[in-house]
Amino acid sequence: MSGADSESRAFDPVDFLDRAVRTDSHEDVTAMRELLVETIEAQGVDATVDDAGNTLASRGEGAPHVVLNTHIDTVSPHVEYEREGTGDAEVIRGRGSCDAKGPLAALLAGFFAADVGTGGEGGDGGDNSDNSDNGDGGNGGKLTLAVTPDEETLSKGAHALDLDGDLYIVGEPTGLDVCTAAKGRFEGAVHLSGENAHAAESASGVNAVAAAEGALEAIRTYDDVVDASPPTHDQLGAPSLTPTVISGGEATNQVPADCSITVDRRSVPPETADEFREALEAHVGSHTPDDVGVAFALADRETPFLEAFSTDPGHELVATLADASSGEIRPFTAATEASYFSPAPTVVFGPGVLADDEGPVAHANREYVRVSEVRAAADAVTEALRSLVGENR
Repeated sequence: MSGADSESRAFDPVDFLDRAVRTDSHEDVTAMRELLVETIEAQGVDATVDDAGNTLASRGEGAPHVVLNTHIDTVSPHVEYEREGTGDAEVIRGRGSCDAKGPLAALLAGFFAADVGTGGEGGDGGDNSDNSDNGDGGNGGKLTLAVTPDEETLSKGAHALDLDGDLYIVGEPTGLDVCTAAKGRFEGAVHLSGENAHAAESASGVNAVAAAEGALEAIRTYDDVVDASPPTHDQLGAPSLTPTVISGGEATNQVPADCSITVDRRSVPPETADEFREALEAHVGSHTPDDVGVAFALADRETPFLEAFSTDPGHELVATLADASSGEIRPFTAATEASYFSPAPTVVFGPGVLADDEGPVAHANREYVRVSEVRAAADAVTEALRSLVGENR
């Protein structure tokens, strides 16, 4: 390939982000996925879309196998593209700019630039000679790009992935910090059942709403007294359990036979959704009258809840990416698809922030990402991958 051809195919993460933010993906990700596949194949790498809608591409082979993951869906409504400012103040605004098309641009830059191969022939992802010198002797190691279509909803794509990776980098807006843990989120409802009666003869019924007093006390004290509850986590602190919605009764002159309390659980390792369900139901039962029925059911989902995850902050993956980005090592404050990849060493990383001093950024009408951060994230991922699987390994 001539130098001119190579230059014309060079990947620029900010140019890609410009196109990506202009491409709607809040109701249907088809156009964004087509742009992603087109971008990957323009770099001489084969891209496939599996039955779950994941976009997949690989380069190299052997160990370690590093997986780069993020998502292309965004939340409604769409926010129009805008680019303004200069230098360090230059920003790209629009839905998805930081969550998570900016992180995707950075991961793509590292994926294309890393020098991976088999030690002889080029990697298994196609002709990459225009991206690096791996045609004559790339180093051992494999990179897989796995971009999911529905992280903001049910994560069917991530749940369907079976990649057997050794290390995972998940792209989300972290302000260039390396995030090694995140709480999980479960949702469910405590159902209290009694027996209807006329309010004038209340003793003849079983009042489910009155039983909510004990149930709420049980929810409040759950993490203090239940042996099954996880201890405070070194990185994430304590779990939390919050009642969010309560409803019960049908008539103002009737003893209510039903009451429901919805709860929000922010978990820490090693708690699982099933363990939490069983323990909370038993704890609420011990705080309500014997004649009140108690059942706790997790909210219906087609895929597992996003559980908590944590990676040792001293792991090589963490140290390598933190050195490359000069960012802090800390937990992430939102649930992510990283939980599907744990317990393999997993970090969350990318340009942009969930919120700034003025308020929400991701999922907000003012969503933006700094251009300088996108380039810095791309450089950091590239440098880290060269250490983990590439030329410096």
